[in-house]
Amino acid sequence: MDWLSLWLSVKLAAVSVAILLPITLWLGRSLAYHQFYGKSWLEALIMVPLVLPPTVVGYYLLVGLGRESWIGALLEQYFDAQLVFHFSGLVIASIVINIPFAVQPIQRAFEAIPEEIRDAAACCGMSRWRILWRLELPLAWPGILTAIVLSFSHVLGEFGVVLMMGGAIEGETKTLSIAIYDSVQAFDFDGAGAMSLLLVLFAMVTLAITSAMSRRMLRRSA
Repeated sequence: MDWLSLWLSVKLAAVSVAILLPITLWLGRSLAYHQFYGKSWLEALIMVPLVLPPTVVGYYLLVGLGRESWIGALLEQYFDAQLVFHFSGLVIASIVINIPFAVQPIQRAFEAIPEEIRDAAACCGMSRWRILWRLELPLAWPGILTAIVLSFSHVLGEFGVVLMMGGAIEGETKTLSIAIYDSVQAFDFDGAGAMSLLLVLFAMVTLAITSAMSRRMLRRSA
């Protein structure tokens, strides 16, 4: 077992989800409650990472954030920093690739809240912020938890975009999925098997939690 790679994967997943959650909460709620021109195109854009190969997403991030891009050049010139082959680059890549995994369950959770409940709260004099904190977030919690679990588990097992953006630098960008690939390349099938089994068990727990949350949402909306 490559414990350093496991720790790096868990760290990457935790940091990515912590940054991703407030962004997707705002985005998912906005998509649930507002109708505007181009909404279908925005929803399609959000879902693109689901259908594109991760290597394609990784390639565009590599080109868009590399040293030859204007973003990469500014970072290197003014901050002496770079995103490619660095942990911070993996965080950005993980956020981009996991936006649909977080937005979809959050959007559906907010859509399941009856409009009459929100209208009644507003008629009682509750402010928009109080309605959000005291009413909407508790009711949408199953979808929010599903988004957290799905995003965390997906980051933990992501391979293509991580390999494109970070390579396999020990202690910096070599996550558990990269370590599994390297073990297979080195014919260390016992090590690869142990790490793969860990990801399989985690995936099963993730799916069980997600299924339970989905059933709870269906019972509430029925």
